[in-house]
Amino acid sequence: MREKKLKNIFVNGAVSAQAIADSIQKHHSKTNIGAHSIFLGQVRADQIGEQQVTGINYTAYEEMALEKMYEIREAIFEKYELTCMHIHHSLGLVAAGEICLFVFTSSGHRKAAMQACDELVERIKAELPIWGKEILTDESHQWKENK
Repeated sequence: MREKKLKNIFVNGAVSAQAIADSIQKHHSKTNIGAHSIFLGQVRADQIGEQQVTGINYTAYEEMALEKMYEIREAIFEKYELTCMHIHHSLGLVAAGEICLFVFTSSGHRKAAMQACDELVERIKAELPIWGKEILTDESHQWKENK
């Protein structure tokens, strides 16, 4: 049995374009990879009544989220023939237009990478104890509901 190692998926603030580029660049020497699938979650400036969302302040039950992410990660690796998986989720304030979730899967063939990426995003949104407080233009807030 291999050692259980929890990977910290959390970053403070927005996921930077540089972090995304660096993650992609690291794979150029891995010649067994034939496909990558990437999901970028971006904060929308939704209109809520007379107000607009200016950002989302993310909080999480981090220990529980990392345990659950480990379970999801193991299940996805078992189900799909992946070579790599990278996940970064924001904590703290992320402004409208910035990236709050980065999911990156790699495999020998495109279908595995694409299907794994899609399933990961759905499971992260449904199963991880992460909450988003939408900050509105008048600085009031409401809790975001995942749909």
